[in-house]
Amino acid sequence: MVQPLKDRVHELFPGLVIAGLVAIAAQFLNEHYGAPAMLMAILLGMPLNFLSEEQRTSAGIAFSARTLLRIGVALLGVRISVEMVQALGLPFLLLVILGVLATIGFSLMIGSLFGRDRLFSFLSGGAVAICGASAAMAIGSILPKREHAERDLAFTVITVTVLSTLAMIAYPILTSNLGLTIDETGVFLGGTIHDVAQVVGAGFSINEETGDLSTLVKLIRVTLLAPIVLIAALILRSSTGPDSARPPLMPAFVLAFLVLAACNSFGLIPETVKDMAGQVSRWALLAAIAAVGMKTSIPKLLEVGGPAIWMVVTQTVFLALFVLGGIWLIG
Repeated sequence: MVQPLKDRVHELFPGLVIAGLVAIAAQFLNEHYGAPAMLMAILLGMPLNFLSEEQRTSAGIAFSARTLLRIGVALLGVRISVEMVQALGLPFLLLVILGVLATIGFSLMIGSLFGRDRLFSFLSGGAVAICGASAAMAIGSILPKREHAERDLAFTVITVTVLSTLAMIAYPILTSNLGLTIDETGVFLGGTIHDVAQVVGAGFSINEETGDLSTLVKLIRVTLLAPIVLIAALILRSSTGPDSARPPLMPAFVLAFLVLAACNSFGLIPETVKDMAGQVSRWALLAAIAAVGMKTSIPKLLEVGGPAIWMVVTQTVFLALFVLGGIWLIG
């Protein structure tokens, strides 16, 4: 037992170290130059694509792209609680939930117009609707294996992260010009920007109250990741042929996410543990996305084409208009 474990660690170690080093470099660029860490991780990883085919590093990179990803998503549960959902109020809570569901539904409807299949539409739509790169990686991990899965995942992560960064800059200006109140601005920023970090950046660039509210709304969107991934896994499982590998009935990382969220709701997780879990989650996701970059071929990524970019832009605009319309209706 000890020897196989030792051999496994020896097999994974080189690839894990490389993914970790890329994650550290991405975090350095984020802290010193304000560059989005997730975007930097995947862009720094892509030129190292040859390492994913190198015998000494391939196993560790594959482990990082799959297992570290699931660990990182599961640990997001420590940030979720029932109290934060209740604090938003029923009208805005329903708006956030409907915004997520409508965006995913809209994405599935328009996919064929841009020459994309329903799996890509769900992947990109879920990333836009829920929480950007984290949602893309979680959804990607339950989709059936197909030829261009890693290419599509890398494309989605890059596109939603770039759009999220642009939204972080443009949306505070937009809300000011539209004359939205502090509460309305917080709901709009948290309900439309893709990634958590960019929501925080946009909200706190206005004031602390807007920052707190927008972060709260964003975390409620993150809460929807688990049930949507679970429902999708059930649908994919039922539609899979008898001779094909089926997704698990309840993905373990989704179950862990829900358990941690429940524990946090009952106050069973100390603040120090939550802070530590949050740090582990961030680094696990950074290393995972770096590994996804390393498994992505740049020439193959370019094969996705311009229509797919416009599809993600269309999804982003739809979500913004839906939430904005809901805010005006509620107000």
